[in-house]
Amino acid sequence: MDTEVRVKKGEIIDRALRRLKKKLDKEGTLKELRNRRHYEKPSEVKRREAKQRRR
Repeated sequence: MDTEVRVKKGEIIDRALRRLKKKLDKEGTLKELRNRRHYEKPSEVKRREAKQRRR
């Protein structure tokens, strides 16, 4: 994982975590991680991608 957020001097940790979450969301890292959590058969992948294309 190459995503890095440096905590600035005097910065609240909650604010740094919020910046990290925004950065991960922008990169799509969390979305991909959730998709890879379970094995998906190739036929399921094709079906899901076809459904996304129809939208």
